[in-house]
Amino acid sequence: MKIVVLSRNTKLYSTKRLVEAGEKRGHEMLVLDHTKCDLIIEKRKPAIVYNHELVTDVDAIIPRIGASVTFYGTAVVRQFEMMKVFSVVESQALVRSRDKLSSLQVLSRANLGLPKTVFTNYSKDTSEIIKKVGGAPLIIKLLEGTQGLGVVLAETKKAAESVLEAFNGLQARVIVQEYIKEAKGADIRAFVVDGVVVGAMKRQGKEGEFRSNLHRGGTAEIIELTEEEENAALKAAKSMRLGVAGVDMLQSDRGPLILEVNSSPGLEGIEKATGKDIAKSIIRYVERSA
Repeated sequence: MKIVVLSRNTKLYSTKRLVEAGEKRGHEMLVLDHTKCDLIIEKRKPAIVYNHELVTDVDAIIPRIGASVTFYGTAVVRQFEMMKVFSVVESQALVRSRDKLSSLQVLSRANLGLPKTVFTNYSKDTSEIIKKVGGAPLIIKLLEGTQGLGVVLAETKKAAESVLEAFNGLQARVIVQEYIKEAKGADIRAFVVDGVVVGAMKRQGKEGEFRSNLHRGGTAEIIELTEEEENAALKAAKSMRLGVAGVDMLQSDRGPLILEVNSSPGLEGIEKATGKDIAKSIIRYVERSA
């Protein structure tokens, strides 16, 4: 098959691994920078031009779309879909996963455990918002934040009020979430491919850091999920309609709580923590579906 990886950097670990895994299984692998694709939209003849040439005979695409270029990246994925090309991540699912608020509403509707969350339209009544999530300490997240950026732990009511007032003054959209103390700065990432958990790791924030993201210096180790955690991860990926997903959750006294469902999860952390060939699992999913 001819498989295109949509990525802005051929040297990224995830991109390299997908190309390696695909070539090992006999496929022609191409890496295209989605931000440099030109879309031709006309009746019955949607087309994509890259480096002045038409992109043709593609069987499947694996989108690796960064959050900063979601709008254009999604347009490129949609164009491939119009050309009847299979996408590991559908354009609509990609858009939905990038909207933190919409994602939480979808997960809530699917009856999944979530940290208690409040979203308001720049409400001035900060003390009421704080009370609704059970008081301080609490987490404040920018709706557009990624990789742990734009996430603040407010340890006191006064600090929470100051941060909320500052974000409101900047007209920055935030959600306020309860702080899950028993998680102790750790979370779980379950990697789901085609309705199966193919790997899971526990990520621990570095000393004095409540965010467990590996980009922020956290560490990761392999973990065996409980049945409840595995079911939650699978249900979360299914409710978001994602064939490939990184499901992040917290271990709490009331069971697993879903934090986020990532539509372009990185392979480096999960492959190194688990020793599993996750890239191969994604290529095999393409083989079954395209």
